[in-house]
Amino acid sequence: MASRIALGLAAASLALLGLTACASPAPEPEAPAEPSAPAPAPASGASLATAETSLGTIVVDGEGMTVYQFDADTQGGDASSCSGQCAENWPAVPGGDAAPELDGVTGEVGTITGVDGEPQLTLGGWPLYYFVGDEAPGDVNGQGVSDVWWVLTPAGERVTG
Repeated sequence: MASRIALGLAAASLALLGLTACASPAPEPEAPAEPSAPAPAPASGASLATAETSLGTIVVDGEGMTVYQFDADTQGGDASSCSGQCAENWPAVPGGDAAPELDGVTGEVGTITGVDGEPQLTLGGWPLYYFVGDEAPGDVNGQGVSDVWWVLTPAGERVTG
């Protein structure tokens, strides 16, 4: 009889072990979250690239919007001559606070202090502008306006034809 009791106890122990093995373990208490350092903000730099348009290969910004130069500016100068209503219709291409990313642009890229006091990108010594009449990437509606606004080649030369 003692062997029957021992067998019964062994079977009960195995059954109990089997039941607890299938049960979900109790969740461990979570450790308090350690404060993490804020992620560094990405540098806000500008970017210039090239695009194929009806005018050939021209310079655009990182979003594909056409950039222009203004004949009233002095190539290689340190200031923009587009202010007031001009600057409303032809906003400066911002220079950002980091070196610009370039894709296919071979001309010298730099910055000047724009009329708003912020960095403005230059290419081939020309301050760069957008045209408010361009609504979508690849638009070239500002080309030749008043015979003083021009798109640029990747080398920073005016496209006047």
